[in-house]
Amino acid sequence: MKTEGRKYLLDANVLITAYRSYYAFDLCPGFWQSILDGFAAGRIYSTQRVKKELSKGDRLHLWVESDLSDGFFLDDSTAAITAEFAPLMAWVVAKGFLPAAQAKFANNDADGWLVATAKKEGFCLVTHEGRQDGAKARVPLPNVCEEFGVEYCNTFEMLKELGCAYR
Repeated sequence: MKTEGRKYLLDANVLITAYRSYYAFDLCPGFWQSILDGFAAGRIYSTQRVKKELSKGDRLHLWVESDLSDGFFLDDSTAAITAEFAPLMAWVVAKGFLPAAQAKFANNDADGWLVATAKKEGFCLVTHEGRQDGAKARVPLPNVCEEFGVEYCNTFEMLKELGCAYR
């Protein structure tokens, strides 16, 4: 797998978990700068549905509003992305995920749209989720990625591949 020049698409859990724990703004400002630098270099993005999942009024939301350009959050409602989403949804139904998991995947959840965007645009999807064989109550992102040939990694793999080093 070629990682040089690879582009990354961030799941909400990447930003939220970093903010709430190991990469809090006051603990590791370099992480947040690396997100900005990665975006400036055309390598790190997320989607509009992810932006909607971020809590209003907390420091992460304020950082997004003040420091990130609107271009960071890609439009995941285009006809091309919707066309990529349709087979994902059909697979979720065919695999027998519970109705609540199907509904969440189909409607408000950013996950399916992240996979569709990553597939359409050739991104590596960055998430903290792991593969879950036999899952039925929720649709794990890595399972969908593997089924549809979408690369995925976690935050730490992305940072390593980008050559981020903190002093």
